[in-house]
Amino acid sequence: LQYMSGFGNEHVSEDPRCPGALPEGQNNPQVCPYGLYAEQLSGSAFTCPRSTNKRSWLYRILPSVCHKPFKPLEQSHLTHNWDEVEPDPNQLRWKPFEIPKAPQNKLDFVSGLHTLCGAGEPRGRNGIAIHIFVCNTSMLNRCLYNSDGDFLIVPQQGKLLITTEFGKMLVEPNEICVIQQGMRFSVEVFGETRGYILEVYGAHFELPDLGPIGANGLANPRDFLVPVAWYEDRQVPEGYTVISKYQGKLFAAQQNFSPFNVVAWHGNYTPYKYHLEKFMVINAVAFDHADPSIFTVLTAKSTRPGVALADFVIFPPRWGVANNTFRPPYYHRNCMSEFMGLIKGYYEAKEEGFQPGGASLHSMMTPHGPDADCFEKASKAKLEPERVAEGTMAFMFESSLSLAVTKWGLQTSNRLDKSYYKCWEPLKSHFNPKCK
Repeated sequence: LQYMSGFGNEHVSEDPRCPGALPEGQNNPQVCPYGLYAEQLSGSAFTCPRSTNKRSWLYRILPSVCHKPFKPLEQSHLTHNWDEVEPDPNQLRWKPFEIPKAPQNKLDFVSGLHTLCGAGEPRGRNGIAIHIFVCNTSMLNRCLYNSDGDFLIVPQQGKLLITTEFGKMLVEPNEICVIQQGMRFSVEVFGETRGYILEVYGAHFELPDLGPIGANGLANPRDFLVPVAWYEDRQVPEGYTVISKYQGKLFAAQQNFSPFNVVAWHGNYTPYKYHLEKFMVINAVAFDHADPSIFTVLTAKSTRPGVALADFVIFPPRWGVANNTFRPPYYHRNCMSEFMGLIKGYYEAKEEGFQPGGASLHSMMTPHGPDADCFEKASKAKLEPERVAEGTMAFMFESSLSLAVTKWGLQTSNRLDKSYYKCWEPLKSHFNPKCK
């Protein structure tokens, strides 16, 4: 597989089987090369400022409009109903989500979507949802596109071969990919597969501003990869299913050809992927524990300056060198919602109980922090330079919205760890008024 590099770049690509497929000097000629159809995919309003204007032109064998009417599709545990159960302000942790065995229950990427929590709603274009996907079979003659917003996909177990209208991407654990609003894609898997999805509606993901960090650091634009054009001219007499996620519900339409028939394209509105090992870590080198915002990979901004609709934050391997400092994350109550997942290894503040393929949610103003064992170890540790999180990768979806957990998350999944609160019970008072 081949890729082009650069975040938000204006890319140009054509399948080498059809050289010259891109029109020269204009977007919409009277007759396109090779008899193709021109189709624009807009990711922003036409009149957005140039710096935020997103669109791509696709040159395809047949346009997307050639399909039968959409009809409702059963969607199992995918939901945007945040009132299924009463709110729960407790610290929540889930054991690794179970992947069904294929012979008993075949699930592809779409049928394996399970909504865990979220807030807001797509019709008003303001909100997020967090989903878990568990699947064991590839999507066959069907694709998905999200009319509501963008998907940030974090595979945890098993690799994903994602075919999009722009080309193919292979996304493995410790990589992420973003499929932006309206882009059609299909997912091929190679066994039992699991991961996390952050869905945002109302904004696109951006690289965070660097401020006093300067011009370089965190996720570098050149490390984001965009697929190159690839097409298939394939008729599907038995029917190809195009699935639309629209206003929180799934709908299916039939057509008799593959939607991945884009021979060439150009623009700045594309799917992309990124390897988390390429993140340039910024950290404290004198004293104290810096806020986790220094680990932000991507952000989806809200209308309030400095307040994110959602941030994607990682906790990669790094050096800890701070002097006279409690080095693990500090105890905290936050005006943001913090959802954490674990791709591999362990999380430094909770080595027991928080497992790869599991998750935790610390809601707005719900206190959280290191468990008792971590506190005791870190309080007595010799403060030498040390590698932190070696061989691990934890991440956080952080949001300014107050997230509601679904009935599947609290009950049906049967993965909620009801003893989570006990990890803090052994904490004891060390207060001594006679000893400063």
